Amino acid sequence: MDLAFFRLPHGQAWIGEGPFAEAASPPDGAAFYVNDFTLSDPKPWKIPAKLVPLENAGSLAAYVNGAKRPHVVWEKPTTEWFKMAFRRIRKEVLSHKLCKLVPVLTENGTLAEGDMLHLLNAIIHAPEGMWSYAFANRGKGFLGATPELLFHLEGKHLETMALAGTAKPGDAKSFITDAKEIEEHEIVATFLEQTLRPLGPVTRSERGTSEAAGLTHFRTHITMELTAETSANDLVKMLHPTPAVGVLPRDEASVAKLMEYRRQLHAPAFFGAPFGCKIGKEFHCVVAIRGIGWAEKEVSLPSGCGIVGGSAFDHEWRELRIKREAVARLLGV
Repeated sequence: MDLAFFRLPHGQAWIGEGPFAEAASPPDGAAFYVNDFTLSDPKPWKIPAKLVPLENAGSLAAYVNGAKRPHVVWEKPTTEWFKMAFRRIRKEVLSHKLCKLVPVLTENGTLAEGDMLHLLNAIIHAPEGMWSYAFANRGKGFLGATPELLFHLEGKHLETMALAGTAKPGDAKSFITDAKEIEEHEIVATFLEQTLRPLGPVTRSERGTSEAAGLTHFRTHITMELTAETSANDLVKMLHPTPAVGVLPRDEASVAKLMEYRRQLHAPAFFGAPFGCKIGKEFHCVVAIRGIGWAEKEVSLPSGCGIVGGSAFDHEWRELRIKREAVARLLGV
């Protein structure tokens, strides 16, 4: 079945049924924004043949009825290639060629039985503070529950957030004073503030923390009223990828390095990409992390970590693992 799915943190959700029409710009009616990390799709607005508001989890029955829970046989990732990438990236950070870069490590698996769309039952019950997303088309797809909002646009009112820095289980008390995690977060918050400032006065909150599926993150809220005419497409291109999933500086050479590391480490195209839903005059656009992807029987479970000057390999390797474990627990895979 071809479909798109989006759920807000407070529980309101929609399913778009295929086949999907495509457009380069947002249509007047409802649509989903679906693109890859490189924004290579010239027509990312997917217009469903039918949009169905989901009143409760039981409303999913028509879409997952008869689908069996997927059983995935996983192959644990090895450290070799990631360790090499980590050392090269950190060397460039310490030599001040980069401020930060986010490599992606992917755990691969094979679907032994079941249907990946059964996992819609899990993401519609995602914890408070998370946005759920899914897209399935022609035997391929991805889905997940992300704690990261790229932006919310309603008229000229814009909201976004910096979400970076991750506390390990049992480390919540020391997390709030962890210099490395604070540095990683502030890089993202400052990028967003500086990028948006030409569009109007920006209000930035104090750095706080938030819980998301058992993990603690730093979060900074940013709001503004746009004084310059700016489309949803323009905002996606301005903000994506933020340093939370990308690289800083965001010049051509640095972005090329980011993409090379993503290719070398086989990062799925959906991971870290913008995914959105336009309903009426509102557009919600999230960062597609904490998710899983598939193409027929091949399944991928990616996770990323931000490398800055204070990064240590063992610390980052553990962070990658606990992020994947959090997704696996949420989805039941």
